[in-house]
Amino acid sequence: MSNNLVILESPGKIGAVKSYLGSKYKVIASVGHVRDLPKSTLGIDIDNGFEPHYINIRGKGDLIKELRKEAKNADKIFFATDPDREGEAISWHLATILGDDAKKAKRVTFNEITKNAVKEAIKHPRAIDMNLVNSQQARRILDRIVGYQISPFLWKTVKSGLSAGRVQSVATKIIVEREKEIESFIPEEYWTIDATLQTSNDKTITARFYGDKIKKIKIENKEQADKILSDIESSQFYVDSIKKGKKQRLPAPPFITSTLQQEASRKLNFQSQKTMKLAQELYEGINVGAENGGVLGLITYMRTDSLRVSEEAQRATREYIVSKYGDKYCPEKPRIYKSKNNAQDAHEAIRPSKITVEPAQIKKYLTTDQFKLYKLIWERFVASQMSNAELNTVVVDFENNGYIFRTSGYNVKFHGYMAIYQESTEETQKNTDDAFNPEKNSKIPDVSTEEIFYKESVTSTKHFTEPPLRYDEASLIKFLEEKGIGRPSTYTPIITVIISRGYVSRDGRYLKPTPLGEITTKIMNEHFPDIVNYKFTANMENNLDTIESGCVTMEKVLGDFYVNFEKELDKASTTLNKGDIEVPVEETDIICDLCGSRMIVKNGRFGKFAACPNYPKCKCTKPLNANEAPTEQKTEVEVADFKCELCGADMVLRSGKFGDFYACANYPKCKNTKTKGGITGIKCPDCGADVISKFTRSKKQFYSCANYPSCKFSTWDIPTEKKCPQCSAMLLKKKTKNLIYCSNEKCGYKTEDNDK
Repeated sequence: MSNNLVILESPGKIGAVKSYLGSKYKVIASVGHVRDLPKSTLGIDIDNGFEPHYINIRGKGDLIKELRKEAKNADKIFFATDPDREGEAISWHLATILGDDAKKAKRVTFNEITKNAVKEAIKHPRAIDMNLVNSQQARRILDRIVGYQISPFLWKTVKSGLSAGRVQSVATKIIVEREKEIESFIPEEYWTIDATLQTSNDKTITARFYGDKIKKIKIENKEQADKILSDIESSQFYVDSIKKGKKQRLPAPPFITSTLQQEASRKLNFQSQKTMKLAQELYEGINVGAENGGVLGLITYMRTDSLRVSEEAQRATREYIVSKYGDKYCPEKPRIYKSKNNAQDAHEAIRPSKITVEPAQIKKYLTTDQFKLYKLIWERFVASQMSNAELNTVVVDFENNGYIFRTSGYNVKFHGYMAIYQESTEETQKNTDDAFNPEKNSKIPDVSTEEIFYKESVTSTKHFTEPPLRYDEASLIKFLEEKGIGRPSTYTPIITVIISRGYVSRDGRYLKPTPLGEITTKIMNEHFPDIVNYKFTANMENNLDTIESGCVTMEKVLGDFYVNFEKELDKASTTLNKGDIEVPVEETDIICDLCGSRMIVKNGRFGKFAACPNYPKCKCTKPLNANEAPTEQKTEVEVADFKCELCGADMVLRSGKFGDFYACANYPKCKNTKTKGGITGIKCPDCGADVISKFTRSKKQFYSCANYPSCKFSTWDIPTEKKCPQCSAMLLKKKTKNLIYCSNEKCGYKTEDNDK
């Protein structure tokens, strides 16, 4: 029997791929990268062609041994890591650690995890693409050089522990500059006048002041508004003109990474990190029941900036549209969307892998959020291949004493793609003339030029122009994409990093720079202007693309970058001094009980707290909500229905590092505690103790060993007494899906749960 080894990147794909390939293939996962640059040193020999020094990642020793063992026993090896630069680099690192056994290895890629796609990939293996690998290496080396050589300057001038990044510093700058725009914004006054008009047969229309018969007029002050009001004292409004027209509204293109993140933010209120996590799950494969094909990767690869769609997918979608909606809803020719000039065309747009798998028919197999995202992707893609929507539009101008009041409306003549999908407000405004924007206009009754309308009411309203909004994740990603900063795989990590490192904070859904972010941006602007220059960063992305296409070498791109960067480093080393920069403190409304000073915000091991600014003379600290009046909800505790067996006092619910537990009310005099939760009757697979049901602070149930934390066994899913038929580990049952799977991630065994 042939012994073939397939090495994936993510263990989540093992079950699906294994089911497609059968018993002749052993499928295991590298669980991401196996080698990387060392954390303790730069790890790059700048003087020797920027040669990187890679080491095996700590904690992956056992996995590497297993990979080598399986490779030695295999007749053929297939590297099936993700189909992008990062995946190509992982395959190259895998080949390095396998040594001589890598000679029997080939690279395979699939854009979707379906039976046909996986089998076709295995039939057409190729060599590792070193241009792709070098493009990834160049990005990694650039980021390491910038991070490791600029960060010491930040330690020297601001505070230790800070870091700079080639793209994260640019993203922080974008948010800082928007904040400056908001702070420097000067509101301008303007007025609107709205008239409610009525005919003798009770037709009612609201029209807004537009101008006169020559031009549009902006009302800038009350005097101007009052003059217009006095000039239209006549109660009669005449229909000056009626302009009827037809509008074609085109469907939006299928999703790419950035537009998926933006639309999921606007429509589903998902943060980009959540969107990408859910998309990864949909891509890797979910058991959607035997009637839908069993384990199926529901969408194509989700890190892409290409709008290309395969002919096969296009044909299947057009057939579906005709069968479901009729010929009229399917355009004569397939829709082809043009990608941006700098888009990488290795992958298709994000689409359902099987168009006939409708969201509603697999809803019971998905979590609520998985369903929402799959429905969004499915509807957007189907709509992108449908006919235009057709609107009947009308603009009516009313005249009174030479002034024009205007209203507009529409009705849908033919829904076309709108039968299945409606773009979000921002996209609608972008694709549609304001006069016919369904978000701003409503249907109006039929009007003729012979009709006279009478003034029911006329009101003037004072307004002020508003500053630009802060960026939220959707608008920041859109800006990054438009400027060519970063790539689909980097948008979410960029946002995660600048928040986690304290340069940016969340203010509701919006992103706000912290004082630390503002001062760091100031240093970067003054001493490392190229690093935070939008065009420079975008050009560097293009240079990475040229490495991928084989037009230029990695050494050339890195060398050209380092010439100017080294000059900036030398200059900064002589001009930046300790004490030059002081990070502004963030004050609170809390007053120190000991010395009366206004307390400031500090970061500690357990998050932010209020501290006296006179530390260390005054060491007073308080929680940040210290000035809030206590409420019944905040002081209420949950009392157990049993007493402390040591002292007889009540046992009350507390929260700790390892979840909720009951503690004696006499703590710290009595330190008796008990685990909150119920005995399941199932024994821990690691130590044989009882497995206990527990709850987090947010009342989310999980299970752990009664000896936790000395025994580390814990799971969010339901433990069972069943053993895995492949490796004898415990089988776990999904709470939200009809699925049982092996608790040993390396095994990958999954099966449908038949116990109803």
